Amino acid sequence: MKTSSRAEVDPFIVMDVMEAARRAEDAGRNIIHMEVGQPGTGAPVAATRALTRAMEDGPLGYTVALGLPALRARIAQMYGEWYNVDLDPNRVVITPGSSGAFILAFTALFDSGDRVGIGAPGYPSYRQILHGLGLTPVDLPAAPENRYQPVAADFSGMDLAGLMVASPANPTGTMLDKPAMQALIDGAQAQNASFISDEIYHGIEYEAKAVTALQLTNETYVINSFSKYFSMTGWRVGWMVVPEDHVRVIERIAQNMFICAPHASQVAAHAAMDCDDELQANLAVYTHNRALMLDGLPKAGFTNIAPPDGAFYVYADVSDITDDSRTLAAEILEHAGVAVTPGLDFDPIRGHQTLRFSYARKSADIEEGLMRLTRFMAQRG
Repeated sequence: MKTSSRAEVDPFIVMDVMEAARRAEDAGRNIIHMEVGQPGTGAPVAATRALTRAMEDGPLGYTVALGLPALRARIAQMYGEWYNVDLDPNRVVITPGSSGAFILAFTALFDSGDRVGIGAPGYPSYRQILHGLGLTPVDLPAAPENRYQPVAADFSGMDLAGLMVASPANPTGTMLDKPAMQALIDGAQAQNASFISDEIYHGIEYEAKAVTALQLTNETYVINSFSKYFSMTGWRVGWMVVPEDHVRVIERIAQNMFICAPHASQVAAHAAMDCDDELQANLAVYTHNRALMLDGLPKAGFTNIAPPDGAFYVYADVSDITDDSRTLAAEILEHAGVAVTPGLDFDPIRGHQTLRFSYARKSADIEEGLMRLTRFMAQRG
């Protein structure tokens, strides 16, 4: 049975690394996980308790396609609290994770063959989802001097139908300030390109609050998730904010593609939004881990790094060590027992010279991982 050309997507390399790490653990080895962008903590306690109560009260079935009204209203309230943005809850759409939001956004905004600009390095699934939907991803190689964030000059005259940006970014953790975000919005509007802002790491910031595109324009799609700051990766629930005249468009697509986001996850997500003390305690761990990484990685021999503004990653240029980051990552896993991600996931052209280190796990794991990396690099010479 033949498969479609749309099915010819590249593997998500970090998932392959996770599988290799799992096999090593099954064989009895202790592995330190610095490969996956997943908090080491679970959902907030109040979230699981709220779900328990809801399950005792009765069956959880379909919700309306746009999501539970109470959750949509609470998310809109958060935009007022975090960014001083007065957001109509009707513009909020609950989705099956941010991945579901990407599919909805790309389907609503673009026609087959349309060209959509994405920064490189960047989240690899943008590229693969676009390709799977019959669209054309256009990598925009971002310069180190721009902290690996795209600038308007990177896509001037490219005839794009859309531009996707992320701040804080994966894999770099860098952020766009208001002037930089506005310049990208203006550059997209100049060629009539739709603007999509991936904001799933908002809440995990260190020295300045992240900027939401909604502070600058209503003509944008904003995508977020409960996976990162709210520590709910496996619950598969996210949201998007769309222009008022796009709500019904998204609703029709969501009804047919997903019916709705999981009811149970929506109940838990609503409760999670009021767990500030627990969530801020998680952030304090990331802040400590960031300091450990910025001190320990250079001592281990990974010297070409930039401090992340947000998220929980350090992106390292390892061109002074190797031209084959995938082989280096495999060696680190085999000999050091530390799982890290080769940069090819994020940048098909330059990623053979980069690694991403995640510090989302508990601090004791980060400390152990750094010791193992230091020992491995010293032995490697």
